[in-house]
Amino acid sequence: MSKVTIKDVAREAGVSISTVSNALNGVNVLHPKTKERILEVAERLNYIPNLNGRNLKANATMAVGLFITSMKGTFYGTLADSMSLECSKHGYELYIYITYKDKTILNNIFGKRIDAAVILYEGLTDKTVEKLMNAEIPIVFLDREVKATSTSSIVFDSYREGEQVGKYLLGLGNRTFGHIYGVHGNYDSEQRYRGFMHALEEAGISIKSDYVLEGKYEKEIAYAEVKRFLEEGHTVPDAFFAANDVSALGCMEALAEKGIRVPEDVNVIGCDNIEVCDLVQPKLTTIQTSFEKMGALVINHLMELLAGKTEGRVERIEGKIIERESCTAK
Repeated sequence: MSKVTIKDVAREAGVSISTVSNALNGVNVLHPKTKERILEVAERLNYIPNLNGRNLKANATMAVGLFITSMKGTFYGTLADSMSLECSKHGYELYIYITYKDKTILNNIFGKRIDAAVILYEGLTDKTVEKLMNAEIPIVFLDREVKATSTSSIVFDSYREGEQVGKYLLGLGNRTFGHIYGVHGNYDSEQRYRGFMHALEEAGISIKSDYVLEGKYEKEIAYAEVKRFLEEGHTVPDAFFAANDVSALGCMEALAEKGIRVPEDVNVIGCDNIEVCDLVQPKLTTIQTSFEKMGALVINHLMELLAGKTEGRVERIEGKIIERESCTAK
């Protein structure tokens, strides 16, 4: 899709280029109706100004943009470090944009401030995703499965991870379960939950809604939820599966406060295999994912897309169970 220029907007609106420029830059010299018409045309044509300026001569910025909504927690920092290290090997810099606005992403990509983009933002509208898939620069999504000529998805195989956990816990003799969910709308949260539930359903087991708790990927929230669950008098299940490790740790802390032993009374398993899993007591059983592997894989794939050596694809990174002390046979 060719980039819409200011000339296209001027032609469609029936005004001069300078008039379009005045409207877009908020110069207060136009009749309000004229300005309104120009802005409507610009929006309809998906015109985005080149933020680098019309006099920029360089064909490449030698920069990759990572668009995320937060740097909180282990995942984002490790991912960004891995991506930055891999970028430097190829002579690129990594720019990190923390935003909740579709427009920020669109402006920086269509404004050609970066040569390639990595997006981890589940709040994107379908319309924005469609625009990005038609962009002329390589883009990799980490939070959904889409592909186009220059658009790829590289994601954890979270559905399979959830299935593995379900089958593993069933194999240990567990028959009642609780799940500490991540964030609603988040790809990995939803896929892990769906895979887990599928494994249980195949064994003829279901989970009551009261046994699906909100962890939001945070230790403190998972702790509070499990504490509330116990104080309401619910029967402790045979096993808890948490959407990530810090939620599992919050769960274990709440259980310990109530004198409920892990793994003797209840099995607990997390996901991600962060460093602290091997340091707590009991050591946490978890699913091994690799933020470092994802970061390196994403950048190397973007370099291939930039060089025209490959086309967009969907790639899933498989995880595996790391058995430790927090799970045992019943």
